[in-house]
Amino acid sequence: MKQELKENQGLPGSLLWTLAIIAGISVANLYYNQPLLNRISRDLQISEFTANLIAMITQIGYAIGLLFIIPLGDLYKRKTIILINFSILVVSLLTIALAPDIHLILFASFLTGVCSVMPQIFVPIAAQFSTPETKGRNVGMIISGLLTGILASRVVSGIVGEYLGWRFIFFVAAVLMVICVIIIMRVLPDIPSNFKGKYSDLMKSLFSLVVEYPQLRVSSLRAGIAFGSFLALWTSLAFKMEQAPFYAGNNVVGLLGLCGVAGALTASFVGRYVHILGVKRLNYIGCSLMFAAWLLLYWGQDTYAGIIAGILVIDIGIQSIQLSNQTTIFALNPKASNRINTIFMTTYFIGGSMGTFLAGTFWHWFGWTGVVGTGIMLTACSLAINIFAKK
Repeated sequence: MKQELKENQGLPGSLLWTLAIIAGISVANLYYNQPLLNRISRDLQISEFTANLIAMITQIGYAIGLLFIIPLGDLYKRKTIILINFSILVVSLLTIALAPDIHLILFASFLTGVCSVMPQIFVPIAAQFSTPETKGRNVGMIISGLLTGILASRVVSGIVGEYLGWRFIFFVAAVLMVICVIIIMRVLPDIPSNFKGKYSDLMKSLFSLVVEYPQLRVSSLRAGIAFGSFLALWTSLAFKMEQAPFYAGNNVVGLLGLCGVAGALTASFVGRYVHILGVKRLNYIGCSLMFAAWLLLYWGQDTYAGIIAGILVIDIGIQSIQLSNQTTIFALNPKASNRINTIFMTTYFIGGSMGTFLAGTFWHWFGWTGVVGTGIMLTACSLAINIFAKK
């Protein structure tokens, strides 16, 4: 049943769980293609480089969606935006499943990336309508759903692709999005817009918000740089694991990704302590955990125990940093929650891209030691921002 939502008055548990589950289902669309690129390459008789463009163009679409779609949540009814994006996703996923050539797949993958940003509209909903005491926990639940979707998507698509072909998972994804459309129509209340004006004015206001709120700049930067450290690991892990002494295939790397469940499970738990410990203290804790993780990944680099321990610890560390920063920024201007989240997530994405680039470069030059150095350097930068930022 639909319930009227009032700012800071509480979010029904059933609606919160529904949004968390749908967040996981929708963000999974970004990652289904990654374990299947080699099969797509063989089936369409294209090079591995061309097949890799599918994953890249999907991520580019996601970045564009973050910047240009999410702010619309302050200008139009969020329910309408969600339904339109999910409907487009149904078409784009079916197009990928049926496409006879790579050009159509690339176009549909771009649309899939653009329209898979809807969980970043769910996060401001959880922040805006939760009570102050439950805000961190509820945002953490949405993030938990999102992370679970990311983890499960790679594993499920790899298994399904192995036995039923790479196209089948996109048919399944399209059906899931149809179900999500029906559920959103039935359970999500109409939420009025917060911004009066034109779309051009809305986009200009992003720059005003960056200038007006120093805490938004600080939170976005320290979280984004830490995310770069986190992605430095995942960018280089497959290269590390295929070498001695592991000689592991992609299936093993995928299973190591399941260790990220630690991050998904701790997101809601960490969220409970945001208003108790405060954002700066949680950032100190997060950076400390990430330093410890990189030391484990260096000292235990030739053992599964060391690799798994490092993955577990770094996942908990990045959740402490992301959740503490993302939860607190919504209090700066609740009426601009979607635009604030746009600024945060775009910076977060840029930081992740920087970490990916640096890790790839230093892996080429110095191997695993270069990757560890990159992770430690970026974590140190995030820590320095936390130390020198004013309260």
